[in-house]
Amino acid sequence: MADLIVHFRKPADWADRVYLHFWNTSPHGNWTRWPGAAMDDEGDGWFVHRFSGVEQTELVFNDGVDRQTGNLHRDREGWYDGDLWHDAKPSSKAAKGAKPAARKKVPTSKKPARKPAAAPATDLPPIAERTDFREETIYFLLTSRFYDGDPGNNFFCRDRIKFNPETGEAEDPHWRGDFKGLIQRLDYIKDLGFSAIWITPPVENRSGLDYHGYHAYDWTRIDPRLESPDATYQDLIDAAHAKGIKIIQDVVVNHSSQYGIRGKVWIDHLPIKYYVPHGSEQGRVNHGPYQGSLGNYAWPNRDDVDNPVAPDWYKERHARDPEGVEPLVDPKTGETVPKPGYNPGRFFGIDPGDLDPEWYHQHGFIAGGDWENPWGLQQKHIAGDCIDLNTEGQTVKDYIIGSINRYLDMGVDALRIDTVKHVERGNLLEYVNAWKAHKPGLFVFGENLVKGYGWGDMGGGDNGPSPIRPWWYTRLGDDPRDPQSGGDSGFPQLDFGLFSTFRDTVSRGTYGGTGQILSMDWIYGDVTSLVTFLQNHDVGPDNDFKYRFKGEQWMAAAAYNLIWTARGIPCLYYGEEIEFMKGAPQDVAEERDTLDQTGRAYFGDHLTDERIADTQSHPLYQHIKRLNAIRRAVPALQKATMSHVQDWGGGMSFVRNLDDGDSYAVVGLAIGGDQGVHVGGVYNGTYRDAVTGYEIEVHDGVLAFHVRGNSAGIYVLDGPGKIGEDGAYLR
Repeated sequence: MADLIVHFRKPADWADRVYLHFWNTSPHGNWTRWPGAAMDDEGDGWFVHRFSGVEQTELVFNDGVDRQTGNLHRDREGWYDGDLWHDAKPSSKAAKGAKPAARKKVPTSKKPARKPAAAPATDLPPIAERTDFREETIYFLLTSRFYDGDPGNNFFCRDRIKFNPETGEAEDPHWRGDFKGLIQRLDYIKDLGFSAIWITPPVENRSGLDYHGYHAYDWTRIDPRLESPDATYQDLIDAAHAKGIKIIQDVVVNHSSQYGIRGKVWIDHLPIKYYVPHGSEQGRVNHGPYQGSLGNYAWPNRDDVDNPVAPDWYKERHARDPEGVEPLVDPKTGETVPKPGYNPGRFFGIDPGDLDPEWYHQHGFIAGGDWENPWGLQQKHIAGDCIDLNTEGQTVKDYIIGSINRYLDMGVDALRIDTVKHVERGNLLEYVNAWKAHKPGLFVFGENLVKGYGWGDMGGGDNGPSPIRPWWYTRLGDDPRDPQSGGDSGFPQLDFGLFSTFRDTVSRGTYGGTGQILSMDWIYGDVTSLVTFLQNHDVGPDNDFKYRFKGEQWMAAAAYNLIWTARGIPCLYYGEEIEFMKGAPQDVAEERDTLDQTGRAYFGDHLTDERIADTQSHPLYQHIKRLNAIRRAVPALQKATMSHVQDWGGGMSFVRNLDDGDSYAVVGLAIGGDQGVHVGGVYNGTYRDAVTGYEIEVHDGVLAFHVRGNSAGIYVLDGPGKIGEDGAYLR
């Protein structure tokens, strides 16, 4: 058997060395890893490689940096000059009399793409035309921690106040950001490329640490600490819509605050202004703005609760005695307050047995094994300030469904549902489907927090049953070992399964193992509607999932490359775009922690007029901005499932095929170092890379290309070519 010999004339703009990447040799089926074998310089600009005992092969010539030809095939000795194969060495000028091979011409990749199919969209279509939420990407923020537009509505919670160590003055109010500040910085979010903003629950809250909105007290009223006379919730919705940005409202169905629900149900407490810590006396509390007592310092009556269904004795004291010094007899025990050290539970806690069963469950607090037990999770209280509602009861259904309908009527575009696994699936779908019926086309997704794959009874190292796992809520069947026993519920979830793999993949600089979780995509009702993320206000992919992402910047870039090109709707947590509070705990952890030490720190300092340009020049900001532009231009990246999934540690590849080729993309990702990617079984035709602009013609169902470290190759069939400008990572 004669050896196969190939020659290649290096273009003038290539690097000095030339490599040959090959695969599917016949016989033997050998292949190389990118960039392949170094070719020998034979002079006059030509390079040569000899295959021993090979009859034919698929191949790509490249310079190991950022130049390559398209996919080629050769079954006899040949000279390739960048345009054509020749059976004899052509002259340095036109090869007079040389006969080209019969195989169809394959163009060399050039930069930029030579024939753009169409210019990619540069702006958001009107909201009315965007009826499929998979077209969006989401920016998630805690409104009270984002940007302060109105210092007049700032407020310190009772707990975790930060004090200046030199002056002793309280600083960094918990309620600091507001709707006015968010309206002022909508252009920042739009410039970053996001088309939807998920805000934490905006309804009125009551708790010692309620800045985040998850301790609802009145679902019918927006918390006044977020609004200003010229910046109401309606103003925010209208301003966002005017810029083409959708609003996602976070909704708590599972629980209320420990003070009941204004105008509906009372939970028995003593007024906080009568609480005196052990060893102190009334009027001596020195706690930042809480001078004299721990009652609400912003209200003249110094009380937290203005519930009109409270008993007369409470309402009478609510209206007077702001110092809390007049003797008050506890109607439950007969003891008189204020009294130093008197039972704190009478001010801050609850007795589950005393709760109104029409509104609340009465089965105690979650503990120990309850966290992996559906009945315990769904019938007990999460914490002393999260009181479990009787969500099965018609009274609760009517109240919460009706309250949220009002915000949908105001223009809210989508809902995110908190603490999903704490409400039984069929019960929770009553709420979800009622809102969808009220506003047809509404997108609703949920948070079912799991630190692991979340496969439940199907195994995978999960210690919890299927009925409390994310996939269960996306389905309608009742077999915990067969997701396909029921169809799509229409209620997608945050993708905690994919997130949980990041601790062992991108946080360690590898994609190895990612394919395992993606191989289970079939378990979800509609996997393309899952909301994907690297971190959020509760978790991050490091150690025990408690911290903001602490990996190297290139690891984060590689993670975003995956999230923005894989199935699902990407979501970014505020500040990720500049590695904000990198490595900090997501929430207060130690007893003396304050918010400025956590992942929920105030972000607005980076958004001032003086600093915003520096913020927007951060490499990750620019990286995410470009990923958003690419995803917006390629429908397959928005809506298609994944196939041809391969991972090999330093890289991975997959295909996104929407509607049998209406939009078709082959994706290759590299983490750490450069990678060669080849994907078989793809459609033939002209592919253009959205990252580099390279163009490759595929004739034999195999697409091979090179990806630089921490970058991506996004080869779109008949695609528009290069989208955006090169940055630190996408290049």
